[in-house]
Amino acid sequence: MTEWKMQYLGRKIMFKKKYSNLIFILIMGFGMSLFMTLIITYINTGMDNEYAHRFLKAWTVSLPIAILTSLLVGPPTKKFVDKITK
Repeated sequence: MTEWKMQYLGRKIMFKKKYSNLIFILIMGFGMSLFMTLIITYINTGMDNEYAHRFLKAWTVSLPIAILTSLLVGPPTKKFVDKITK
């Protein structure tokens, strides 16, 4: 537990600051893929008894793509934004 500190039973989970960008990218990719897949699956196929199955099937594809895309696009985008802002 030298790299990060984890406590259980309702206590805080703390990671080292150097991992903050990676954690942000992973959480953002997870959340975006979740909501986008929910909405797009609903728009394309509607809501019925098989909606959850179709959503989970689509999400198994979209989640890894979203995470990889976030990992590839996130760092250069941050550098660009840092350059154009004060």
